[in-house]
Parts: sequence; C-alpha cells; structure tokens
Amino acid sequence: MASSSSSGLLAVAVLAALLAGAQCAAPKVTFTVEKGSDEKHLAVLVKYEGDSMAEVELREHSSNEWVAMVKTDGDVWRFESEEPLQGPFNFRFLTVKGMKNVFDDVIPAKYTVGATYTPEQY
Repeated sequence: MASSSSSGLLAVAVLAALLAGAQCAAPKVTFTVEKGSDEKHLAVLVKYEGDSMAEVELREHSSNEWVAMVKTDGDVWRFESEEPLQGPFNFRFLTVKGMKNVFDDVIPAKYTVGATYTPEQY
C-alpha cells in the first residue's frame, strides 16, 4: 500500500502531465483563396504548420457530401463545380504524417481572392 506522501506525489505528477498536454498548441492551419477562384471554382492554398496535406475534401454550406479537392501547384487544392458553389466552406483533411481534422465554416460565402482565413478553433 502506498503512503500518503507517495500518493500525493503521484497526484501532482498526473496533474502536471495533464496541464502540460493542455498547453500544447495545435498546429496552425491557414486557408488562402487563390487566383482563379470564382462562383464555380475554388482554389485554396492550405498551410499546416509542420506538415503538408495528403488529402483535402470540401463540403459546401447545407450539404452533407464531402467532395475531394485536387492538388495542383505546391499546396494549392482546387475544386470545380458545374453549379455555383455555396459557402461558407468546410474542410476535412489528412496530412502526410497522418493527422486528420475537420474545420467548419472556414471560408465565408463572400470570400476575397488573396485573403487568408484561419479556423475559429485557433
């Protein structure tokens, strides 16, 4: 049976580990709307601190369907539609190192080409 001092020390160590984990910031991700984006085309430069994208999917406003974006120059991901796109836009991705994440309402419906958007989680 552990003494009260060793139990207290264990409790302090567990609390310290939990606090250290809570203070680790998630990697920063940004989405920049690139030239060529219009009502039927969306080109987005996705930057993820410390990693790069392996897959990026887009979901339009009021849709339940995720659609794959196509990687083009560098880290620019593109999507083309026959119909006008409906923002705000949601993104789901998988990084090269295996990190998965979903960000809702990142790019607004009335986006600006050249603008960089950061998810509200940051």
